[in-house]
Amino acid sequence: MQPWRDRYLVFGAPYIGPEERAEVLACIDSGWLGTGPRVARLQRDFQAYVGGGPAVGVGSCTAALHLALRALGLEPGAEVVTSPMTFCATVNAIIHAGLTPVFADCDRATMNLDPAAVAARIGPRTRAIVPVHFAGRPCDMPALMALAERHGLRVVEDAAHAIESTIDGRHCGTFGDFGCFSFYVTKNVMTVEGGMVVCRDPALAERITVAALHGMSKDAWMRYGDDGFVHYDVVEAGFKYNLTDLAAAFGIHQLARVERLWHRRRELWDFYLRELRDLPLVLPAPWPANIRHALHLFTCLVDDGRTRVTRDQVLSRLHALRIGTGVHYRAVHLLDYYRRTYGHREGDFPNAEWIGARTFSIPLSVAVTDEDAADVVRALRVVLGG
Repeated sequence: MQPWRDRYLVFGAPYIGPEERAEVLACIDSGWLGTGPRVARLQRDFQAYVGGGPAVGVGSCTAALHLALRALGLEPGAEVVTSPMTFCATVNAIIHAGLTPVFADCDRATMNLDPAAVAARIGPRTRAIVPVHFAGRPCDMPALMALAERHGLRVVEDAAHAIESTIDGRHCGTFGDFGCFSFYVTKNVMTVEGGMVVCRDPALAERITVAALHGMSKDAWMRYGDDGFVHYDVVEAGFKYNLTDLAAAFGIHQLARVERLWHRRRELWDFYLRELRDLPLVLPAPWPANIRHALHLFTCLVDDGRTRVTRDQVLSRLHALRIGTGVHYRAVHLLDYYRRTYGHREGDFPNAEWIGARTFSIPLSVAVTDEDAADVVRALRVVLGG
């Protein structure tokens, strides 16, 4: 299988424009690279974009989830229901907050938490739900919020994939107590590494701000204002989770063009749907008119009823043809640590396992050209014999 491409098509490569380049240089020239005015600007801009409560910039979505779960003040060991179809960071944040992850199966079509499965997993020690808006498709938040209200549960939305996602015009990440977003380098808005917490309660936003920087009462850039040095105090044992100005220099301009670039990803999405429909693949399911998909991941499932080619063979053969891919995700409960620690076995969550054994994601970022997308289709036809 000989590649025809000269350049490897990197999965999830970001688009970086001249505005980011100029802002990064201006940040360097300013002498202020840590948490400062650019972080404050990105926080304001992000809050305005999603239309939620106060936004706090942090070093990653993992940090956002950890801080949000801690801020809920739940008793140690309390149970938190989430999806097994997610990245391990979702589960690790629950564990590091001193809580117990409880999985509920996902829906095969949407790949999101099934509200009926969540309801079946709520027990006397359940205190919270962490919905994961998989690939940018919104979870059924009305149903999940109704469950939370009925059982007195808190909700922390893992909106790592869902910056542009909406339900009836309302942004994902603004339904629960907290919305946690990712600015990792592969995301639709990126700061190389970074994240954001959107908080319903301003008092909890202040607590997260303090906890994100060592538990200090004043963050670093406020200590050196026009009025001179201001001593800080430490009010809790916090973390080193703050976002930097150098990172925010990327995010300010990434966010400013997020709506325009969504339309470009929609063009690529529709191209893939049209060109791949005759291959032995299960393509992403359509969504109802009242929601907007963020179009973060284009996930395909190998239809093993129509081909003998396995998912891992697809990954290997695409790599040989210089096409990068991702796997989103292997079912978390079957990974070694969670098997050993929580006693999970194959068959516990069959929908997540079915997806995890067949899924792969193809390049969708705005850095993908029309020619790149055509090469992805051509490569899949070669790999799958279409």
